[in-house]
Amino acid sequence: MDTKGTFWWHFLKVHIISKVKMIFHKQTLCGVFTIEPEPYSDERGLLRRHFCQREFAEQGIMTDVKQCNVSENRKRHTLRGFHHQLAPYGENKILSCIKGAIYDVVVDMREDSDTYVQWEAFELTEENRLSLYVPKGCANAYLTLQENTWIFYYHSEFYTPGAEAAIRYNDPFFKFDWPAEPSVISEKDKNRPDFNPEQSQ
Repeated sequence: MDTKGTFWWHFLKVHIISKVKMIFHKQTLCGVFTIEPEPYSDERGLLRRHFCQREFAEQGIMTDVKQCNVSENRKRHTLRGFHHQLAPYGENKILSCIKGAIYDVVVDMREDSDTYVQWEAFELTEENRLSLYVPKGCANAYLTLQENTWIFYYHSEFYTPGAEAAIRYNDPFFKFDWPAEPSVISEKDKNRPDFNPEQSQ
């Protein structure tokens, strides 16, 4: 490619990438966002942004990514959670459904939060392309709505087993409303003790 061709290719690339942005939607729980991509599409297909340190910083949320993980769930109605990490190992996380669909529930476990012990539900699918930002101190769980559902996570902190805290998916204190009973769940998650508001989480 000659110099002129190189220039125009670079110009076109910058133009396309500049049009690919994200829209951040504040939710009821303090600090929780859904993130909607503004993709660029042409005859080749579609390009969408999944993370941008600059755009996240403008919202005052997570800019440091320590780990990325993928959860592959073979069966419909598989439930994972509720999980979160205690201070000083609390983590912000971003979840995206890259295949299939999930019903996701976030619970605010921050005692100093205006929305403490409140919860909110979201549906993330490969079709709606939404991501969910869960701030540190909030617990998260999801139920798969389709077989072969894959979830991609960004984490702001390393996984620290000794700092893990959890809530049972059917804890009577919270009165969670799930679209179906889980058919696959770990013994550990199924047998969590009842939440006691007198004890720190």
